[in-house]
Amino acid sequence: MQSKSDYSLFTKETGGKYVHLLVYVDDLLVSGDDIASIAQLKQALHDAFTIKDLGLARYFIGIEISRSNEGTFLNQRKYTLDILQDAGLTGTKPTRFPLPKGLHLSADT
Repeated sequence: MQSKSDYSLFTKETGGKYVHLLVYVDDLLVSGDDIASIAQLKQALHDAFTIKDLGLARYFIGIEISRSNEGTFLNQRKYTLDILQDAGLTGTKPTRFPLPKGLHLSADT
């Protein structure tokens, strides 16, 4: 089923198990909680398009993916550094954020 909010995201649910497929140009990210369905999807894609399985993702569209016993963590450190480098700002000094920590913003105040 194609997502209505992100047309590049596809999800299949079978018996409470999920498989997700995210498409970005010619890169695919497959995720889910049913290893057999993931393997079946990868085989079907390979049969139709001849794909290369690169194993567990480490980077996808500028997002670093790391895993530990506590879970999966995503960060955009490399992406941020690339933007700073493109802008010629890698040598700048950090500064305090101008808003106080813990500030809650709302439409009422």
